Formats: sequence, C-alpha cells, structure tokens
Amino acid sequence: MEKSKVYFTKEITPESLIKIYEALGRELKGKVGVKISTEEPGGHNFLNPNLIKDLVNKLNGTIVECNTAYAGRRNTTEEHWKAIKEHGFLDIAKVDIMDEEGDMAIPVENGFHLKEDYVGEHLKNYDSMLILSHFKGHAMAGFGGALKNIAIGIRSSRGKTWIHTAGKTQVPEELFNNLPEQDHFLESMADLGIYASTDPVALDQACYDAVVNAEDPGKVALIERMNSRHGIRTVEAANELGLGSREYEIVNI
Repeated sequence: MEKSKVYFTKEITPESLIKIYEALGRELKGKVGVKISTEEPGGHNFLNPNLIKDLVNKLNGTIVECNTAYAGRRNTTEEHWKAIKEHGFLDIAKVDIMDEEGDMAIPVENGFHLKEDYVGEHLKNYDSMLILSHFKGHAMAGFGGALKNIAIGIRSSRGKTWIHTAGKTQVPEELFNNLPEQDHFLESMADLGIYASTDPVALDQACYDAVVNAEDPGKVALIERMNSRHGIRTVEAANELGLGSREYEIVNI
C-alpha cells in the first residue's frame, strides 16, 4: 500500500506556507472556506493572521469558524465576532461564523457512535475547504490537529456537544454533566515547522510523531497531555474508518 505524503518545511513564513500548499498539487475550486481556530481572547494558541494572509487571499478564501459549546467568549455569535476582530482576522480576509444563522443535520455513515451530526448552516455555501491547524495540546482530546479541526471545528454549538458526549445530549449547558468514556469522545471526533498533506490522518500522525521525537525538553508536558487523554485514538479511529492512512513518508520542502 502506498504511503501518504506529508510535506514538511522548517521555515514558518507566509512564503513557505504558500509553497507547501502548492506542493500538494490540489486545486481548490469554487468558493473556498479556510477553516482555522480563532481561539479564546487572552491566549496565543492561534495562527498569526500575517502568516496565513497571503495564502487565504491567493485562494480568494473566506475564513470560517463556528461557535463553541463551552462557556467563554466564543459561545455566542456576538462575543465571537469580538474575539475574531481582536485577534486580527477581520484585517486580512472575509470571515464567516457558519452557525450564525443556525445549523443543519448531516448523516454520519458507519460511525462508532453517531448517526448524524450538526454543522454550521453556512457550510453549504462552500465548494472547497482548506484546513489550517495549529497543532497543540487539548484539555479533552489530548491534542488538536487536522482531524479535530474538521470533526469539531465545523460543527455548531450543539454539534460540538453531540460529539463531545458521543450522542448523549445536544444541550451545550449539559456538556460537562454528560461526558462519556474518553475514547468515545475521541472516536466521535474522528512549532516545529509546517506540515501539509491531503490525508488528515497521516498529517496528524506525522505531527504527533514529530512532537514525540523532538529534542525540545519542553515537549514533556505536551506528550503527557496527549497520552493521558489517549489523544492518538482519534487518529486510530479515523484510520479504522478508512478516512486516511497512518503510514506516511515525509517530503521536505
């Protein structure tokens, strides 16, 4: 079986981001949504707008996000717009909170726990999607990468709750009262440089491996976070569902 290609560059610049995108050889057609995580105000775990600006504009893309399910400054559309502005994303491109006008149900075929889920209604307005992720630790998932950005990121507030609780509740206020076994959540969700691939499973596996094999002593806390939450289960589950391959080869750019 042919291994998936994961492209890598040590240069974290707007130019190298465009270069590694072009190396994928994939043309995004029609109206393009660029999915990022806008993140909570006060933190720094989001992509620098100046890093992604040129690529987003090259694609004539619209930055897309959805509201969160947990309490914070992004769980309502009004506060989320403020966070988006504070983090500088409105200065570089068009932005769309996809569940601002509600959500819509989509079927989940052959899932471990879910038969349907709920995504931002505006998702139907896009023909192509580019996923830009800042690989980092996550309180529940262990780590957040491409798969989480796809599986959780485009979901509406109730869709996020539906995934987090593996289909037990759609009510965001009940999120932390209905937590399932950790693996159930991970299955439902099926700065070392820039990694890129058309295979999100291979991409997350490569990022996970890069952290584990890094020489940076600061990796210890992130590895503990990933392993204590069994974060790799998302990658395993996606592989089992045939969404991609954990086998990959690195192509240096």
